[in-house]
Amino acid sequence: MNHHPTRVVRGLLATGALALGLCAAWPALAADEAARTERVQITDPYIEMRTGPGRGYPIHHVAAREEWIVIELRFTDWYKVRTENGKEGWVQRRQLETTLTEAGGKKAFRDVLLDDYLQRKVELGAGWGRFKSEPMLKFWLGYRLSDTLGAELTVGQVQGLFSGTDFWHVNLQSEPWSDQRISPFFAVGFGNFKNIPNSSLVDATPTDAKLANASLGVRYYLTERFMLRADYSIYTAFVADTRSIEYRAITAGLSFFF
Repeated sequence: MNHHPTRVVRGLLATGALALGLCAAWPALAADEAARTERVQITDPYIEMRTGPGRGYPIHHVAAREEWIVIELRFTDWYKVRTENGKEGWVQRRQLETTLTEAGGKKAFRDVLLDDYLQRKVELGAGWGRFKSEPMLKFWLGYRLSDTLGAELTVGQVQGLFSGTDFWHVNLQSEPWSDQRISPFFAVGFGNFKNIPNSSLVDATPTDAKLANASLGVRYYLTERFMLRADYSIYTAFVADTRSIEYRAITAGLSFFF
């Protein structure tokens, strides 16, 4: 019995980790342009304008009380603003919450982080679970076609005692309560299933078969751009014209969305 991960597992881990890291580090993916600009007046003694959307960027200008500024863009909790004399910079949401609108009312801000979750388009994640009674590792990449409908590609591997299994499938996913922090989903799809017995087994024959699956799962918005996810799936491998094998699997993991 071999307890070391196969070359495929190492490849999946490296690819998934690299993709998650690149997505988390690429600010451009999270930029969200405002539908329109808005003019507000500063009520604090001053606000600090930075060269970029983060505390690590230097302050290059300070706008004083009673000055008017225009909010142009948003990046997470940072807003790009422009003063009346043309100075541009990034201001944290906290500093803008006390500003006044042109109508004289207090500027209201939406819950940016939760709103980003509700408007997510792409999801990339990894999970660990059990395929029948064997340990399973899988990665998924999903895209929302609408508020309640999405498509998803999943690849995975099962490391069994007597064989190793690689599989992939494409799912159509329904998420009827996608506007909730806790959101169940349902999915059906098809793909491919390949089982390779250990070389130590006598007369063992590899299996390469079509795969169908149905899943029931739930997402939970965690924080920032991350969410927890768990699902229960039934896989059917069509190993022959008149024969199929059914497997049940459960997975829990973490997703990054943008």
